[in-house]
Amino acid sequence: MTVQTSPGHSITARVSAPAGFSATAALAAAAASAGADVTALDMVESGHEGVVVDLTAYTRGVTHAAEVVEALKSVDGVEVANVSDRTFLMHLGGKLSVQSKVELRNRDELSRAYTPGVARVCMAIHENPDDARHLTIKRNTVAVVTDGTAVLGLGNIGPAAALPVMEGKAALFKRFADVDAWPVCLDTTDTEQIISIVKALAPVYGGVNLEDIAAPRCFEIERRLREELDIPVFHDDQHGTAIVVLAALINALRVVGKEISEVRIVVSGVGAAGHAIIQLLKAQGARDIIACDRNGAVDHDREYADEHRRWIADNTNPSGFVGTLHDALAGADVFVGVSAPGVIEGKHVATMNDGAIVLALANPDPEIDPLEAAEHAAVVATGRSDFPNQINNVLAFPGLFRGLLDAGVREISTELLVAAAEAIAGCVASDELTSSYIIPSVFDARVAPAVAAAVQATAVTQPAATTEEN
Repeated sequence: MTVQTSPGHSITARVSAPAGFSATAALAAAAASAGADVTALDMVESGHEGVVVDLTAYTRGVTHAAEVVEALKSVDGVEVANVSDRTFLMHLGGKLSVQSKVELRNRDELSRAYTPGVARVCMAIHENPDDARHLTIKRNTVAVVTDGTAVLGLGNIGPAAALPVMEGKAALFKRFADVDAWPVCLDTTDTEQIISIVKALAPVYGGVNLEDIAAPRCFEIERRLREELDIPVFHDDQHGTAIVVLAALINALRVVGKEISEVRIVVSGVGAAGHAIIQLLKAQGARDIIACDRNGAVDHDREYADEHRRWIADNTNPSGFVGTLHDALAGADVFVGVSAPGVIEGKHVATMNDGAIVLALANPDPEIDPLEAAEHAAVVATGRSDFPNQINNVLAFPGLFRGLLDAGVREISTELLVAAAEAIAGCVASDELTSSYIIPSVFDARVAPAVAAAVQATAVTQPAATTEEN
């Protein structure tokens, strides 16, 4: 697929040029001729002999940015003093800080916030540990836990390299749901050590968001922590993705006039996300799902050592279909891709039923070019922000945790996940719903409160999964 310019590859070049309008116009023209999208020309210094200008532009990547800089240098009389990568500038010094909620202006305030007054609060929690939810940061704090083994599409890059992603996740928690989240990047890939460390850290937190931990260890880590902790544990790569996929599919099916119980769904990818998506689709009433791995359709006659793939084999493919992913698409209604770039082509989508839905979610490059898919499918969605219908987990996890924390939920049920998905889908009104708008924007201010409210309302019907006092 054609790579578009992106704000993620934005640069600012500080350039010295001759005085006059023509020089700055020539700079903009040179950058544009090299394929950049110029977003700003800011005058830094101006004199009779020359000017200093900051030119900001979106590029297609590091190599393209270098080409744009060379194009600027080719303009007569121009010198490029330096070039800044605006993404790296945003990350300088990290993206998070700690801010006190109380002012410490005098001895009186200090004595209540710290010693001696704080001792009384400590003893109150010692006598009644549940008071920690009311008297500490625990009520509004989530640990974003990773071992750095499955970061974005980068793979096993380790905990330090994963930290910028976890910082970003924490920033999203705060921005969209006012939840205080903090990165916990662990320098171990041992399952038992990770479980032990998170359990030891748990008294500080009201919830745990597992992030970018490779399968199949992520399944065991989540299962054990859910069993052994009294706070909600959520693996976003699994269940966050599943929530937003279900939300998108609910509305996509409304667009094409089909029912989830009647459609054939083909899922490409049976890792953490694929497993959770299938579970949630079945909970919503899907009956005909064919899951495909590298070897083709997963079915109960094949041997699987992995218990999660075994579960998929036992709970999908009711007709016993045998064949490749491409074969499975013939006559299917829905394609959900959580696998790898370029695994299908337009000719395969063309074999699907009328009103086909394609959710190609491999990131940053989807299973099929969305423009190619749109030639044959009625509805197309990707994980990218530069095409309509972006399937983005930020629609789910901030509001979900807001609701979990406010309701004092200890355990996350399938019903809570479905409620979150239906709340997201409900943020697109009937008169707004089109093939290019099946999922709300990540900046839609209605989404997180709607998800939080749905989670709280569902939690009321499951009192055993909540604390006695919220």
